Amino acid sequence: MNGASREALASARERLDALTDNTSVDVAKLAGELAAVTALLDREVSLRRVITDPAQAGEAKAELVARLLGGQVGGETLDLVSGMARSRWSQSRDLVDSLEELAATADLTAAQQADALDNVEDEVFRFGRIVSSNTELRAALTDRAATASAKSQLLRSLLGGKVNAVTERLVIRLVTHPRGRSLEAGLESLSKLAAERRDRMVATVTSAVPLSDVQKQRLGAVLAKLYGRQMHLNLDVDPEVLGGISVRVGDEVIDGTIADRLAEASRRMAG
Repeated sequence: MNGASREALASARERLDALTDNTSVDVAKLAGELAAVTALLDREVSLRRVITDPAQAGEAKAELVARLLGGQVGGETLDLVSGMARSRWSQSRDLVDSLEELAATADLTAAQQADALDNVEDEVFRFGRIVSSNTELRAALTDRAATASAKSQLLRSLLGGKVNAVTERLVIRLVTHPRGRSLEAGLESLSKLAAERRDRMVATVTSAVPLSDVQKQRLGAVLAKLYGRQMHLNLDVDPEVLGGISVRVGDEVIDGTIADRLAEASRRMAG
């Protein structure tokens, strides 16, 4: 993707991360709804052109999305897609590619939350190996004359009960809606997304006041350098910390708040 589309996708990824980090969000449902919107816009070329038309105001395009999808998808999906409609896209197809990626990422996040991401990544890889070594199976899965329903039924008979539900959903979507890609390329893309999700770390940051964009960028860069991995910041504001910030990464806490320093001083005086 070029310029505007790359920036729009980056913003959409951040919004998705914020949604999926919220424990009240049904991530699997979100993934399914994003996949449904992907299929709709892939099929309706004129619609996606309208939604990505740079001559149209972003808010007008978001309102169009709300009219089309309102009542059909959940609020989280609607907010995410509306935000993408407000963004600028270099090509209309980039919007659909991005939605497809977000749907897969949401499913992988669901697997991660269930501590099953490693299994899903391994299952996608092994399925690719099976397909590459079985020309008859590959032919059946890539047969343009075969219906999506027939392919889904075949995959469910092969994978049902033998792999994680996320793996099954991802593979079925890929096979039934290849969108011009080879099966191998699609599976490789899924494996890459799974690896990226596995390498992502989350830092919970608590501060007395909201951090500025510059502060968030600097903190993210420092933590990424410290841990050697991409870092997503979950931000929380708590006036009781009095000042500074507290950062928790997994079980490790880096506390630089005034409240913590006062508590430590009190402990030393008492001791």
